[in-house]
Amino acid sequence: MHGPAVVTWLLAALAAGTGGYCLHRAHRGGHDHRGHRALDAAEAAMGLGMAGMALLPGVLWGWLAALLAGGLLLGTFGPHTAGLRAHRLHHGIGALAMAYMALAMAAPAAAHHHHQGMGLPPLTGVLLLYFGAYAVWEGSRLLAPAGATAAHVVRLSGACRAAMGIGMFAMLLTM
Repeated sequence: MHGPAVVTWLLAALAAGTGGYCLHRAHRGGHDHRGHRALDAAEAAMGLGMAGMALLPGVLWGWLAALLAGGLLLGTFGPHTAGLRAHRLHHGIGALAMAYMALAMAAPAAAHHHHQGMGLPPLTGVLLLYFGAYAVWEGSRLLAPAGATAAHVVRLSGACRAAMGIGMFAMLLTM
């Protein structure tokens, strides 16, 4: 990431923390549907990948994220994912955005010597709008009255998704 070191470390800590929680949730199970565990694992991979990208940028992260995106996007068409299709699609878009950022950040510095941003500005702008809107939407769902949600776990997982959206937004801003 390009920016102040404290921002990079804070973003890495946020992403690693949310990724760790999602990994714990995937390992613990507790869901009645196998697809939820797979989404928890995908969220964990994305959170830990975001932390890695923030601290050690490189092309490898882009290819790993592209593989994850391919699996998630293909999974949206599976027969057992009717209720999880939107989640898989969102995570697929997130993994594609991670691949885009990793590959754009690893581009030769000569391409950026005129103080231009990395990547394609229109695509970066669309991704900023998407993840900014997603973070606001997911965060607004956390503001519901306490009796309106089923459990605190649902609220905590929503907070993790909002934090991941904010993290993606912050990483895109540094491009």
